[in-house]
Amino acid sequence: MSAAALLKSVDYEVFGRVQGVCFRMYTEGEAKKIGVVGWVKNTSRGTVTGQVQGPEEKVEAMKSWLSKVGSPSSRIDRTNFSNEKNISTLDYSNFSIRY
Repeated sequence: MSAAALLKSVDYEVFGRVQGVCFRMYTEGEAKKIGVVGWVKNTSRGTVTGQVQGPEEKVEAMKSWLSKVGSPSSRIDRTNFSNEKNISTLDYSNFSIRY
């Protein structure tokens, strides 16, 4: 790992119409396409929450997707990001949907 490829970790919560619209499935697909690891799950509050880890630029790309794109029939009102930090190793080996 070079210094240029800093690993980042960030927690997220997506608000809007994000349940019952295949949001988790699309999030998993997008994460695998971009090349980040972590997880996604529905909450009892009607939001989607999770964590993304990977090289900084890939995490930024995923944050942009979670804020603006989502699944085709979703509506993203806002996305909160928290606990953003640099990490030395990834906590996950892939991206998964949690239940």
